Amino acid sequence: MKDPAYEAGLAVRRRVLGEAHVKRSLENTTAFDEDFQDLITRHAWGDIWTRPGLDYRTRSLITIALLAASGRNDELNLHLRATRNTGATADDVKEVLLQVAVYVGVPAANSAFRIAKSAFEEMAKEGSR
Repeated sequence: MKDPAYEAGLAVRRRVLGEAHVKRSLENTTAFDEDFQDLITRHAWGDIWTRPGLDYRTRSLITIALLAASGRNDELNLHLRATRNTGATADDVKEVLLQVAVYVGVPAANSAFRIAKSAFEEMAKEGSR
């Protein structure tokens, strides 16, 4: 059993990203990246996402803005898909990406809009099954 921060982080990680994603991540963990998986579960999810100051929707939107601004497109796609669990809407994401366009730059927002559009289209198709 891991410490309480890890366990709390794992619960939030599962709630936000979904059980299937987290299960895959943990099953694919090797000796090489085990410490990294522990670090992100404990610190990102356990220390930050469990704090009482912001709700999941707000944290989700901040994360999306930061990922779009820094060009971390794989993680951006993951967190766009997680909006189905955080309460952030497509309109919320649109507003955040417009902020990114002005404060970070049009190329970053352009890439993020393309990724968001694709992610929301895929989620809509998945929801109609």
